[in-house]
Amino acid sequence: MIELPVISEEATKRKKPDWLRVKLPVGKEYAKVRKLVDQHKLHTICESGNCPNMGECWGAGTATFMILGNVCTRSCSFCAVATGRPNEYDADEPRRVAEAIKLMGVKHAVITSVNRDELKDRGAEIWYQTVVQTKELSPETTIETLIPDVKANWDALYRMIEGGQEVVSHNMETVGRLYRMVRPQAKYDRSLEQIRLTKEYGKRTKTGIMLGLGETKEEVYKAMDDLAANGCDILTLGQYLQPTKMHIEVAEFIHPDLFAHYKEEGLRRGLKYVESGPLVRSSYHAERHVHV
Repeated sequence: MIELPVISEEATKRKKPDWLRVKLPVGKEYAKVRKLVDQHKLHTICESGNCPNMGECWGAGTATFMILGNVCTRSCSFCAVATGRPNEYDADEPRRVAEAIKLMGVKHAVITSVNRDELKDRGAEIWYQTVVQTKELSPETTIETLIPDVKANWDALYRMIEGGQEVVSHNMETVGRLYRMVRPQAKYDRSLEQIRLTKEYGKRTKTGIMLGLGETKEEVYKAMDDLAANGCDILTLGQYLQPTKMHIEVAEFIHPDLFAHYKEEGLRRGLKYVESGPLVRSSYHAERHVHV
């Protein structure tokens, strides 16, 4: 079994590895996207999730839009999105998102959302209308929807994914053993089933896993095997970074060489495309995932 290095959190408390450094968001295109997001009163996971690639992606004129508000009903220990009782439900949001995507002129749009467990349809109708209205205004734009766990409400799932998007993503986030710690209100097998049903519906499927939470190599391999067996096409692997002191600590910083190894392993185990690197997030290089 190949052994590649990791760097413990204890050894790097004062300084993150050089490969985790990112540039501050600047530039004309970044300012343009910033202005459009503010004008249309839109939420982006780029901001709410403290994404390290926001400067790069916004500088290229793209963004990942977050619908259904910016307060989540889940309390995942890794996530910087606010947790609580959402009071926002804007039936006009699909129109505003569609218009912003058209104004930005993006060729590939990514749309995600918080969990809305308190809604009977989990927000599925807003999901459907956002995709449909975006397609109506920008028929050449391809769309990836990064959807939440529907808690086995499969009618809601099918409504979410029938609007015409090309890629449907649902993040596993971590390996099975760590679910209770990382995603206490989710279930590993249920998320796998959601991916399987999405694939059976005929969609290109995608998921993301964070590394550095204490998982073993064997657990990562098993997750890859489980995903391949349940019809997942695309896997993203990235380094978990603790957003605040209130969130779960980083267990280890994974070396880029190990990320490269995991990419090879994922492809060998049957996944069609693997995006793997320290700064990779689920929406990173998403435009490449449409035609795999």
